[in-house]
Amino acid sequence: MARLNGIIRALESGQKAFGTFAPAGMESALWVSSAAYDGVIYEMEHRPWDPAQLRDTLQYMLSPKQIRGASAPGPAVTPICRIPANGGEMNQWMAKQALDMGAFGVVWPHVSTVEQAYNAVAACRYPRRKTAPLHEPAGIRGDSPGTASRFWGIDTKEYYRRADVWPLDPEGEILVILMIEDLEGIANLDEILTRVKGIGAVLIGEGDLSQELGYPREYEHPEVVAHMAEIVRICKAHGVPVGHPHVGSKNVERVIADGYDLLLAAPVRSFAALETGRKLAGRV
Repeated sequence: MARLNGIIRALESGQKAFGTFAPAGMESALWVSSAAYDGVIYEMEHRPWDPAQLRDTLQYMLSPKQIRGASAPGPAVTPICRIPANGGEMNQWMAKQALDMGAFGVVWPHVSTVEQAYNAVAACRYPRRKTAPLHEPAGIRGDSPGTASRFWGIDTKEYYRRADVWPLDPEGEILVILMIEDLEGIANLDEILTRVKGIGAVLIGEGDLSQELGYPREYEHPEVVAHMAEIVRICKAHGVPVGHPHVGSKNVERVIADGYDLLLAAPVRSFAALETGRKLAGRV
């Protein structure tokens, strides 16, 4: 069967993967699904945690017309969920609920240590015997696959086979994305990527990082840029994809040149027609 996770599909083929952040909701689901994104990250870190709304949002992503013409079931744009809990809070239940609703992965904010990274991967895996292949990190996800398998468009048996973390499991469709957004996380990143298997990508949290460095949201400040470059360097050394969260027309060329693999473009709603119309109507 064809790859279900569009972000993984792009990364496996050696291409850049493109996505965006979006609030959960019917409107977001409809416009995201019609765009040429590989994936979307539904933002629930700085918005209310509402698994029921996430479930309904995912259902609105499904298009019978698209599915009939596709080589694989499920949505054309792969949904991931950013949960509210920081890495140190160890709130595995949020990851469990997001995955049970049908999300193809979880973004974990503020992961700073090996223990936190291990917990993030473990929370996205089902338990298995210690003698089983690929046992570590030992899974702790609870078993309730019905909604997720329905959304993925496969039966429960197939879901169990594919609901594991990539690239640890080559057939896995679940993407564990760690956000490195503080100095402690950068200092520990080499050890994290050495000791914890199953990390699908690292996403730079440049907003919080710039805040800690004393240059809040000054993304072009040399010190902020230098620390971001260090994250990219470490990820490249370990062969782990690295993502940039704020990609726009002004920086996309540099972001690609800097070696980022996952580019999250801002979902800009243009007011160009409104501005032009007001000018032509004499309402400047």
